Amino acid sequence: MHSNHLLLEEPIRMASILEPSKSSFFPAMTKIVGTLGPKSRSVEVISGCLKAGMSVARFDFSWGNPEYHQGTLENLKAAVKTTKKLCAVMLDTVGPELQVVNKSGNPISLQADGFVILTPDQEQEASSKVLPINFDGLSKAVKHGDTIFVGQYLFTGSETTSVWLEVSEVKGNDVVCVIKNSATLAGSLFTLHASQIRIELPTLSDKDKEVISTWGVQNKIDFLSLSYTRHAEDVRNAREYLSKLGDLYQTQIFAKIENIEGLTHFDEILQEADGIILSRGNLGIDLPPEKVFLFQKAALYKCNMAGKPAVVTRVVDSMTDNLRPTRAEATDVANAVLDGSDAILLGAETLRGLYPIETISIVGKICAEAEKVFNQDLYFKKTVKYVGEPMTHLESIASSAVRAAIKVKSSVIICFTSSGRAARLIAKYRPTMPVLSVVIPRLKTNQLKWSFSGAFEARQSLIVRGLFPMLADPRHPAESTSATNESILKVALDHGKASGVIKSHDRVVICQKVGDASVVKIIELED
Repeated sequence: MHSNHLLLEEPIRMASILEPSKSSFFPAMTKIVGTLGPKSRSVEVISGCLKAGMSVARFDFSWGNPEYHQGTLENLKAAVKTTKKLCAVMLDTVGPELQVVNKSGNPISLQADGFVILTPDQEQEASSKVLPINFDGLSKAVKHGDTIFVGQYLFTGSETTSVWLEVSEVKGNDVVCVIKNSATLAGSLFTLHASQIRIELPTLSDKDKEVISTWGVQNKIDFLSLSYTRHAEDVRNAREYLSKLGDLYQTQIFAKIENIEGLTHFDEILQEADGIILSRGNLGIDLPPEKVFLFQKAALYKCNMAGKPAVVTRVVDSMTDNLRPTRAEATDVANAVLDGSDAILLGAETLRGLYPIETISIVGKICAEAEKVFNQDLYFKKTVKYVGEPMTHLESIASSAVRAAIKVKSSVIICFTSSGRAARLIAKYRPTMPVLSVVIPRLKTNQLKWSFSGAFEARQSLIVRGLFPMLADPRHPAESTSATNESILKVALDHGKASGVIKSHDRVVICQKVGDASVVKIIELED
């Protein structure tokens, strides 16, 4: 096997393929983002999702009202309490999404070679002849021969539930289209995607701002998923908006890349954003199918080198209705891990799918198997080479900690951090063992009241591959030189032992600050 490949240098032993998978405390180093909705909003199902390995819950505001999502979130909080598993919250904006409104909710049957009119007149009933849309500028944006797709919850790629239209002519505000395939659209809301066409709508809509300033502020969201990010300016504007909303100045912005425009400005967007979501649903329509994998590999490499989390979507669509993924999907999940993704995002599969818990469990198992053959050695060398010399102080400490942990076969790396930055840098080098990030809360005041920071930093590491946070007792400062650090270390070690990742006689690498200096030390545990 070629050694510059991300798989291990030596070929995989057949015996290891036949061995049954072992279960462990951390289902996988790769994280799973689950979208909560109709089939996954009870305390019982959410508890099952958390136990199966979900570490971030996504709330998709392109459907459902804030009250509905609040009910789901209250159930999530109850599930977190009972399972004792931390979970972060991601708010997904609607953005400039074009929608077809089907007020009656009756299925709409469309026949190939027939015609259908897209109209901005929302008073009209949706039928096999007319589809009312929520945007009056479509007729100005498209021309004869352009491609438009319509389907529920984006496009599954299934040609019976999504329809492919070609613009025939524009009549005033209406767009007349030829139907390219027979399909039945079921549901009350469908997404409309005009391929490679710029839609003149703001990336952060007024409706999005309203949801963020009410629901988002009330629930102190950890992540904002910015749909249809097209320019770095979109991220800057969103950040400026969040910075004015109390605690939300700490919220991380994940830019969702879902069209050619976002792709063109990818490098600038990556610089501004805290992380990237590769939205393969829409991208798979804007890009020719044979180019999607190239974008995935290039984008994941760039995110990895920048040390920013990358999330891949649309991996096991068929599990929306089936208990097992297809072979291609199972391979796709593993390849996303080998390509370097931090997290896998499940949409329809957990939102309205029949098997949310089983889906999370199977995706976690596939990720864990792929991680075993991830070529860490090659990845480490590539990252060090990319960073170049001279390295910053923090970068050299992080890479040294990972190198030491691998050389001494450490069972975990324990990192004391207050901002979470040191732990994220260690995770950037993709160690083969989990990184326990002990977040030391900092006391801060605004003249009126005292408060502790730390909860955001801990939850935000739940989307980074290999990072597992725990909050320390706020009475212990992160930089102390005295015995307090020893007592927190004991708590961290006890947590590791209780969860089965640390055993007696194991070696553990610790990264911490002592006074002004950062220190990496190796300890060997006694009985």
